[in-house]
Amino acid sequence: MNTAHYDVIVAGVGSMGSAACYHLAKRGLRTLGLERFDIPHTMGSHHGFTRIIRLAYYEHPSYVPLLRRAFTLWNQLETEFGETLLHVTGSIDASGADEVVFAASLASCIEHDIRHEVLTGDELNNRFPGYRLPSTHRAVLQPDGGFLVPEACVTAHALGAVAAGAEIHAREGIVAWSAGEDGVRVETDRGTVYTADQLVLATGAWMGKLIDGFAPLAIPERQVLGWFQPLLPDRYLPSTFPVFNLLVEEGRYYGFPVHGVPGFKIGRYHHLEEIVDPDTMDRDPNARDEAVLREVVDRYFPSASGPTVGLRACMFTNTPDEHFVIDRHPLHQNVVLASPCSGHGFKFASVVGEIIADLVERDEVDLDISLLRMSPDRFTLAG
Repeated sequence: MNTAHYDVIVAGVGSMGSAACYHLAKRGLRTLGLERFDIPHTMGSHHGFTRIIRLAYYEHPSYVPLLRRAFTLWNQLETEFGETLLHVTGSIDASGADEVVFAASLASCIEHDIRHEVLTGDELNNRFPGYRLPSTHRAVLQPDGGFLVPEACVTAHALGAVAAGAEIHAREGIVAWSAGEDGVRVETDRGTVYTADQLVLATGAWMGKLIDGFAPLAIPERQVLGWFQPLLPDRYLPSTFPVFNLLVEEGRYYGFPVHGVPGFKIGRYHHLEEIVDPDTMDRDPNARDEAVLREVVDRYFPSASGPTVGLRACMFTNTPDEHFVIDRHPLHQNVVLASPCSGHGFKFASVVGEIIADLVERDEVDLDISLLRMSPDRFTLAG
C-alpha cells in the first residue's frame, strides 16, 4: 500500500473535476485528480459532442454573473488549448408568452442588461427556417449563446492541469474517504492510500454513494439524446440554426445544429423520468426513447426529420430544487462538494473550477454562490 500527500485531492475528473484540477494546479497547489473511468468518458454526464451555453438564463437570474465569468474563462482556455471549444450560434428560449422559458429568460435579460431580441413564433420560423414553432409562441434570441464541445473541454482542462504540475490518474476510483482535523484520507480501488489537506468531491451521479446522507440530494436520472439526419441540411448548420430551449405541450426540449455527428441533436429534459443507479443504468437506448424525441422533431423541426443517426444515454443528477451544490461539506470543513448540477451544469464548468479553487485556497468566493450553498433553509444531509 502506497501513501502520498497532496495539498488537495479531486475525486472525479469530468466536467467540474477537470476544471478544478486545472485552476488548483495553476495556483501552485499540489493537486491529485482521481477518475474512476477514462478521461474523458461516456459513463456520466459530459459526453455527447455538444453542450449548450447561453447567457439568458430562465432557471434563475443569479446564474448570469457566473455565466459571464464562464464565457471569459472558456475563451481563455480555448486560446491556451489552441482549439475551438465554444461555437457561437445564438440561443433561443421559446415558450408561450406567460410560460417560464420565455418569460424568465426575458426577465434575466432585462435584469442584467443582456442584449437580446424578442420574436414571435412566426418571426423566428421565417428567420431560421429549421424551426416551425407555433405562432403563439414567443422567443428570446440572445446572440452570444452557442455550444461547447464537452469532450475537448475536459481534455483541455486535464492537459492544462498536468502542464501546471497536477497528477491525473484515470481508472482509479475512490472506494473510501475520511476527514479529520489533520486532513483527509482517500483509499482507491487500486489499493492505494493518499492523504491531503483538502478533498474535492466532484463525482456527479456517484455523489450520493460517496457521501453519507447525500443520496436524497443527488438523484441520478437516465437521459437520452438523439441525432436525426436533416432533410434540408442547410437549415441546421451552426451558422443558420441557434441552439434552443423549447417548452411545448409535449414537454421541455433542447437542441443543437449539426456538429460532430451528421445529425440535428435534440433532448427532452427529464426524458422518461427514470430514476436510476449509475452503476446499473440501462445505457442502450430503445425504440421508446427514440419515439419521444422523434415526435417533437416531426412536429416542430420537420426539415430535420430524416433517418435517425444516433442515440446515446447519459445522466442528469438532480437536486430537489434543481440548483447546483457548491459548498463545503457541512460536517467536514476540509471537504468541498462540487456537484450535482441537475442537467444544466456543463456550461458553468470553467467558472465552477475557479470557484472550487477559491474555496480550497482562501475559503472566499468573489462571485455570489449563495443560491448554490447548502443551508438549513435549502436542505441538509439526511439522517
